[in-house]
Amino acid sequence: MTNIFVTADKIEPTGRFIDARFDMTNVELGKALYEEGHVKGAVYWDLNTDLSDLAKGEGRHPLPDKEQLQALFEKHGLDLNDAIYVYDQGASPYATRAWWILNYAGFKHAYVVNGGYQALKDVGLPITTEVPTFPKTNLQLQWNDEILLKRQDIVNIVEGKTKATLLDARSAARYNGEYEPFDKLAGHIPTAQNYDWEQLREGSNLVITSSLLDKVSKDEDIVVYCGSGVTATPIYTVLKEAGYENVQIYMAGYSDWVNHHPVATSN
Repeated sequence: MTNIFVTADKIEPTGRFIDARFDMTNVELGKALYEEGHVKGAVYWDLNTDLSDLAKGEGRHPLPDKEQLQALFEKHGLDLNDAIYVYDQGASPYATRAWWILNYAGFKHAYVVNGGYQALKDVGLPITTEVPTFPKTNLQLQWNDEILLKRQDIVNIVEGKTKATLLDARSAARYNGEYEPFDKLAGHIPTAQNYDWEQLREGSNLVITSSLLDKVSKDEDIVVYCGSGVTATPIYTVLKEAGYENVQIYMAGYSDWVNHHPVATSN
């Protein structure tokens, strides 16, 4: 097993903290919560403005360019050797999105705090409203390009040119095509299987579930997607925690696919 998730009582006090709290139904909430109080030394990464580039056209939460992400890391003084602890409100997909981005950039010591902000507060870590500043760093990043797939890669899977299991992380109702609250057509990418990411939630933790491990095997090449590259990240992260090596993400997701290719339904 790979150690990605960490409990609040196992954190090194010399580590760096990233507050990734967010709410897709109230996009100002995460920043407001950070301003009300956060772990001392934590910087805030906003899903919409830091972890996405909404000006791009690849789905609803497009991944920023490498140059944008490197600028974010360097602005906040991150070093590749830092122990980095990412938290959100707990059992949410925002810390895992930030962790995935750090992993993509080659950070080897980044962790998701299970239990989120409240767990850190409960173990007595100092809470403050002070916004920290850090000396800017200059990073030489080794990007893990192999974990990020583009639309053409998915076309190749759907057409059988590449052998891989597509795993749709959205709710069964959206996967089945019963309704679609965000995108122009309901359904899923052809050939994809469904595993609702919310099944990984246990209280304020994300956990490895037997139902997920039964769904896909370590022998398969697995490509996870969701609507826009947010809720796919808990499944990706849990599979990596469980020791699955062959896992990738189609980060642009269904919201990108639906604008270019036919979809399937289970009706």
